[in-house]
Amino acid sequence: MKLLDLSRPMAVLQELGREFPMLPAPHIDLNDIYPSQIRLAFHKSLGDFEAWREALSIDPAAVRQTTQSGDMTLVLHASATRGDVLIELIAYGPNPAMLLQAVA
Repeated sequence: MKLLDLSRPMAVLQELGREFPMLPAPHIDLNDIYPSQIRLAFHKSLGDFEAWREALSIDPAAVRQTTQSGDMTLVLHASATRGDVLIELIAYGPNPAMLLQAVA
């Protein structure tokens, strides 16, 4: 695979940058394993994930939640498609349920 093979997801990423310049900057993953996919990861705030979810018109009911690190970390997953490119959103943050247990 050549860098040229990633030109379509890179073009979609540029489109997103022009369309949503004020949204929080994510960690961006483009790779040759999944050349028609862009992964936008959020490690600082679940609110950053929510801002992107809303901007990409992803139904809140389509968001999947999982946990990791002994249920201490909440992981949110959602996806949208732009043309032929899958945009995957993923966010990591403190699990509110576990925080409430710690306080109780």
